[in-house]
Amino acid sequence: MKRAVDLLLFAAASIVLCLPVALVALLVRCTSPGPVLYWSDRVGRNNALFRMPKFRTMRVDTPEVATHLLADPARWLTPVGGLLRRSSLDELPQLWSILAGHMSFVGPRPALHNQHDLIALRTQSGVHRLVPGLTGWAQVNGRDELSIEEKVRLDAEYLKRQSLAFDIRILWLTFLQVIRRHGVSH
Repeated sequence: MKRAVDLLLFAAASIVLCLPVALVALLVRCTSPGPVLYWSDRVGRNNALFRMPKFRTMRVDTPEVATHLLADPARWLTPVGGLLRRSSLDELPQLWSILAGHMSFVGPRPALHNQHDLIALRTQSGVHRLVPGLTGWAQVNGRDELSIEEKVRLDAEYLKRQSLAFDIRILWLTFLQVIRRHGVSH
């Protein structure tokens, strides 16, 4: 059922977002050297690795670590990187990962392959069994402002409470968070 909903939402999003995706791709291409997309190794369901695309918001020579681990993240942003992150437009290519079945619209955000502490805590709490999501319960409750332990606690709560109604609530709250640009790491 969840996969069918994901595919239905993907079809609708593809139609609505076709032009914005093309415009963002052009903007990235015209404002900094390097590829339009950044592909990162992420941890998916059952801790399997997959490649997840995002619009590139950082320079090509940026170290491959979570943004909060960079000494001065703003130093690494491309000219439009901050705008894309604040508006969450950098996340649009992840629709591909939803179509491919590596992600869902709602679930815990996929960890970077080198976030060993997050991966270990998710595995201990059973969260690793979930398909990661474009958005999730932790994202609407603090996003980048949460500690790893708090993210995992919220992900485990989602594991217990997951349902279509809960997913719809999370999608609605995500829409509100994106509009308000709340909890986004620049």
